[in-house]
This record gives sequence, structure tokens and C-alpha cells, in this order.
Amino acid sequence: MIHIQSIVRVAVETSVAVLHPRRPTVSSKFKRKIQIMTWFPERRRPTWLQRLCEAILKSGPVPQHVAIIMDGNRRFAVKNSLEKCEGHVRGFDKLAETLEWCLDLGITEVTVYAFSIENFKRSPDEVNGLMELSRQKFAKLLEERNLIQEHQVCVRIIGDISLLPRDLQELLAEAVSISANNKRAVLNVCFAYTARDDMCNAMRELSSGVKDGFIRESDISENLLEKCLYTSHSRSVDLLIRTSGEVRLSDFLLWESAYTCLAFVKVLWPEFSIWHLYAAILHYQRNYNKIQIARQNLMIERERLQRESDHRCMLEEETEACSKLEIIPPGKVSIPTTHSIITQNKNVQALVQQYAEARTERENVFLAHVYTKRADFIKSLLPKHPVLITKPPVTLIAS
Repeated sequence: MIHIQSIVRVAVETSVAVLHPRRPTVSSKFKRKIQIMTWFPERRRPTWLQRLCEAILKSGPVPQHVAIIMDGNRRFAVKNSLEKCEGHVRGFDKLAETLEWCLDLGITEVTVYAFSIENFKRSPDEVNGLMELSRQKFAKLLEERNLIQEHQVCVRIIGDISLLPRDLQELLAEAVSISANNKRAVLNVCFAYTARDDMCNAMRELSSGVKDGFIRESDISENLLEKCLYTSHSRSVDLLIRTSGEVRLSDFLLWESAYTCLAFVKVLWPEFSIWHLYAAILHYQRNYNKIQIARQNLMIERERLQRESDHRCMLEEETEACSKLEIIPPGKVSIPTTHSIITQNKNVQALVQQYAEARTERENVFLAHVYTKRADFIKSLLPKHPVLITKPPVTLIAS
């Protein structure tokens, strides 16, 4: 009996080869205006084969959070004799299309690598072109604010946006603000981001927290560091897709992708099709059980380490308290001695629980401070009088 997933695999493999037409090339001497596509294209009408594949995929575990490295825009432009700027525009068109596919499949959170801090090292012309394209993208998004509310999409910006031009910072902040309360789906846009910068920033937050008295040095753990990352409000990444055939993460979600299914697709981003997405989800489903077991083992190990840390810190506190009260003779103060006295006179488990509750309270106060600081920064970028209808975006011309 043929396994039902084999049907999907055959459909995907044949459709990628047969149903993927090549875009026509455009002469560099031919000038035309490039219009920014809407973030919310018209609803597609799936074919019977697509409906069949989606029904089969939905019968299994569907990833709830998909991250995408949208690689290959420049190579697509070279391949098709286009200007680099048009390659990036085609990449945005593909993003809008892919977001619709994800919603139809029940994927509720998508994270995209839009602009790396390393991209600032590119030529000034290309960087300026990317900044201008980003202005157009988010100006268009603000024009479509009614559709944002209708689709209930929450937009989050992940990265150090202080590195960006002020006007672009304001556009990003307004997009975040108007969609903050939407619950149906989440779009995380990594802008001026690298994973190493994110982890360094998290460590700076922890260091400041200790220095300012919010937390103790002993409170620092993997869990607390994770909650200081830019992605702290996101669910775990289930599936990470990279296009263009490159097999590397390029400093993207390094912490978050430790227990994630990776799919490296040998197609340039503007040529990415729904069949490639189906194949990536099928790859995720085939590895689902292994990933879940690894995640469960990670959580068990973290909980064990946290219990041991709480127990050790409680004993250190009790040792210090016993020393001050002179319960233990001078020169004989030690954790084993303290543990023996506590065992005779107190409930060790109750003391550990009490310490854990106090630690949790410290962490909650500290994290509230961190999140409030970040929210205040976004609010400081909002224009005093938001424009309900933005002026038409500047048009890019490929020559």
C-alpha cells in the first residue's frame, strides 16, 4: 500500500519541474516603472492538485512558525538581465505571495530575514536602494492599514533599528504600533539584524539587570537569556527555509534554530513556488518526531539545571544566615554542614520552593523593565500626528 505522504512527494517533485515557468528577461536598455505590490494580494484560486496536497499536509503536523532566509534576489536579477533593485522588488512580490500561502496552510507566524547588519557593507548605491525599497514597502503597508486590521496580522520588527535612517525608523514603528493588538497571525521582519548582535544585546541587558539590582548573577540562565532576545515574544521556530541553494544560516536565528527543522531549497527566492513550500513542510513532517523528542529533552535538562541552581543558591543563603546567627561555630561554616542542620530543623524542599518563587519574581520585574524600555523606544519614534493616508511611494526605475 502506497504511503499517503508518497503521493504528496511525487506531486511536489513533478509540479516543481512542470508547473514552474521561467520569467521572461528584460533588456537593460528597456526602461519601465516598477510598482510596489500590495502586501495583501487577491485571494488565489488553488488548483485541484494544490487543494489535494494541502488537505494531505494538514492531516499531519503543520509548522506554526516558519522562518525564511530570502536569498537569491541579486542572482535572479543577473540571471534575467535585470537591475539589482528590480531583483529585490521581485523578492518582495514573492514575500507577499508566500505569506498568503502560509495563512492558507494554517501557519500563524512567519519570520523573514529582510536586512542584515552585514548588508551595510555592500555598495552605497545598493544599500540606498534597499533603504528606499523598504520605505516604499512600509509606506504601502501603512496605506493598507485597514487590510491589516481585517486580516488581524501583527507586524513586529526584530533588530537594532537605531542603525537605520530616522524616517525609516518612524515607518517601522508606526507599522508595529497599528498592528500590535492583532492576534490571527504574526509577521516578524528582521531588519538591521544578526543573531550575534541579538545575543550580545541580551547579554548587555542581563549585565545591566545585575548592575541595577533587578536580578542576581546567580539568576542568569539559558531561559532568562532567551527571554531577553528580540524574539522573546515569538513561539519556537519549527521550520527554517533558505533559498538559493546555499547551505548556511548567515547569522540568522542561531539561538532559535538549535532545535529546528532546516530546509535548504535550490531555487532563487523570486522563483520560490508553493510546491517548494509544500516540499519543505513535508520534510518537516518526516522529521517532526525527532525534533519534538529533542525539544522535550532540552526542557527536561533545563529544568534539572534550574532546580540544582536553586538548591545550591538556597544553601548558600542559609549558610550565610547561619554564620551571622552563629548557629555554626566559627571556622566550620560550609554548605555540607549547613545542609545537615537544615535537614534536621527545616523542610529543604519548602526552602528551595521559596527561593525559586523569589527568583521568579525578580526575573519578572527585570523582564517587565526590559520590555517596557523597548516599547518606549518604539513609542518615541511615532509621529505626533500619524498620517492616515501616506503619500504615494517613489517609483524605482530600472534602466
